[in-house]
Amino acid sequence: MITPVLDPGFVPAALWNRDFLEKVKEDSDSVELAISISRPDGVTFRYDTKILSPVKDNVALNFRYVERLLKFLLWAKGGSRVLIYGDDALTTSLAGSYSGDGARQFDSDTLGQKVFGEAITILPARKEELPDESQSTVALGRNLNGCRIGFDLGGSDRKCAALIDGEVVYSEEVEWDPYFQKDPRYHYCGVLDSLMTAAGHLPQVDAIGGSAAGVYINNQVRLASLFRGVTDHDTFKSSVEPMFTDLIGKHFPGTPFEIVNDGDVTALAGAMSLGTHGVMGIAMGTSEAVGYVDLNGQVTPWLNELAFAPVDYRDGGPVDEWSGDEGCGAQFCSQQAVARLTGKAGLDYGELSFPEQLIEVQRAMEVGDERAVKIYETLGTCFGYNLAHYAEFYDINTLIIMGRVTSGSGGDLLIDRAREVLRSEFPELAETIQLTIPNEKMKRHGQAIAAASLPALNPN
Repeated sequence: MITPVLDPGFVPAALWNRDFLEKVKEDSDSVELAISISRPDGVTFRYDTKILSPVKDNVALNFRYVERLLKFLLWAKGGSRVLIYGDDALTTSLAGSYSGDGARQFDSDTLGQKVFGEAITILPARKEELPDESQSTVALGRNLNGCRIGFDLGGSDRKCAALIDGEVVYSEEVEWDPYFQKDPRYHYCGVLDSLMTAAGHLPQVDAIGGSAAGVYINNQVRLASLFRGVTDHDTFKSSVEPMFTDLIGKHFPGTPFEIVNDGDVTALAGAMSLGTHGVMGIAMGTSEAVGYVDLNGQVTPWLNELAFAPVDYRDGGPVDEWSGDEGCGAQFCSQQAVARLTGKAGLDYGELSFPEQLIEVQRAMEVGDERAVKIYETLGTCFGYNLAHYAEFYDINTLIIMGRVTSGSGGDLLIDRAREVLRSEFPELAETIQLTIPNEKMKRHGQAIAAASLPALNPN
């Protein structure tokens, strides 16, 4: 293993799982295990694997493997109804973790109740009781005709672009601070200001597309870090969930509109610009946003919320401030990850916010400060292992990396260290996955431009 210089305790999920499955191969009494994850609308995913024979010494190892695997699948694919074949006692333990007072209560409440409208249920099942996999892709994007607006909402800035037949006629980047604003009018007015400013550069507005971190279903907000400050349930339901449809309906009535996860737009932007399929997009900003365009060139119905997906299996790993869980993606692929490492690097930024700390680290990178170099070396090493873990669940030909963390020379160093990990530990992936970091213009405004292409125009 290549040890991250500032994070020597890191235990990559990809290596832990590889070692575990090697033990399984050597176990003549290993057990087949299948996980089925369904949504209320019938969309169903399936994952088949094996675990060690469930004797006393193996119980804890099996639980660690399946518990982390299940959490990854839930946040990557999305669903609320889980059936597990293979080990009923293990399944019962997992159900306890996702109960009202269990360790995964956040996941059950947030992913289950807020996204799918019901608590996560986990039940044992016979193999023949598992439903067949059933999913579809979404035909969004690649529409550049007409006069369009695209916006991308991040935790420290919002970007907006105006296009005419695919040509950018205006773009802007405005700093804002939505993260812990309690009044959703702050978000509403900020987005409206960007849209109206962009509209002023077009003869008419034919379509609007949006990109933001979080889960959006039918253009409704289900879960988004931008609105974490809106803690009142009734306010969230009445003002946040319908915010974008209300805003567009009032100020741009009848205009085709789509808003999707910013990771999906990152992947779409890469697929469009490179003319390729099997693209994973990762935006390293306020949090980690991930999207995917499959081998057929379509956006999947997966959630791709890998900020909450475990990638570090150490005990006592970095804790996600939102979910309270250890070792999740946001602590390794975002400006939170940068801030987490500044003290270890010997950089003291006092009470500066995460975005402000990132700016200072990037300034230090530009003057060759070795402390900042170590931060990006660490991020890159961890990211290489994280990417190998993601490749266990996604068919990846091209990886597109965007977001403020990747701006400047630090982004290049991050990619170099990730490639080094792949070449050393996962040579087959090094041969098949192309790691790409766009130019500065694409990183800053590419998602807003791709977002503009999301809706198709209404037929005449």
